[in-house]
Amino acid sequence: MANIIDGKKISADIRGEIAAEVAEMKNNGTTPGLAVIIVGENPASKVYVRNKGKGCAEVGMYSEIIEMAEETSEKTLIAKINELNERSDIHGILVQLPLPKHINERAVIEAIDPKKDVDAFAPVNIGEMMLGTADFLPCTPAGIMELLKRSGVSVEGKDCVVIGRSNIVGKPIAQLLLAANGTVTICHSRTRDLAEVTRRADILVVAIGKADFVTGDMVKDGVVVIDVGMNRKADGKLTGDVDYASVAPKASYITPVPGGVGPMTITMLLRNTLTAAKKQSK
Repeated sequence: MANIIDGKKISADIRGEIAAEVAEMKNNGTTPGLAVIIVGENPASKVYVRNKGKGCAEVGMYSEIIEMAEETSEKTLIAKINELNERSDIHGILVQLPLPKHINERAVIEAIDPKKDVDAFAPVNIGEMMLGTADFLPCTPAGIMELLKRSGVSVEGKDCVVIGRSNIVGKPIAQLLLAANGTVTICHSRTRDLAEVTRRADILVVAIGKADFVTGDMVKDGVVVIDVGMNRKADGKLTGDVDYASVAPKASYITPVPGGVGPMTITMLLRNTLTAAKKQSK
């Protein structure tokens, strides 16, 4: 049976490290600050934003949650971002996605000062990631790399297969695996003979949003499986993109859902905010 990659424990360990650095910064007169903007009443977004505030409190950071009405104009939202860009007590700015349909997400993301773009979605930061010179990385992919590293899984020389090509997870995790000297294949909805490709994987990252999609016959013995999916079944239970029951017996390491990748995302956001505060306070 596979070794379980415990995202809760690894996340807690990293938050402890962050809290120690935050305390040191506060002793030197700087409190890392994160502003989170939420537009509208999306229930899931409200939960995510609340959890980000709790995470900041846990490690001793200052957080500010800015709630804006559903009908807020793009111009008004960008004006608020510009205001936050100028504030010295705010080191990181995050706009919770998705935004209402009348607002251009790209325009909003590009309005955030790249030095404060702690989601690392801005074109400048994506370019820095591609060059290997980024100060901070997209949160979920960075969290995946930490899970591998702290579980003792080496990427170098391994066949790495990523299912999914989103800008938030699929594309950046492929780049980070490549930067760690993995040999990377990206699969998607147009990939032919998907199972043939996945069976070659030493490390398999699945991020497609389809419940229990990857089954035991699609992986080889000894594979390391990172399940980014978070899907709710008809009975209300959470499940990933990987059919855990059939895949786990063949895997050497596997992330559970929940408790695997999920806890790492906000933790990496906190680390990015800390990094941003260090850079801006110099």
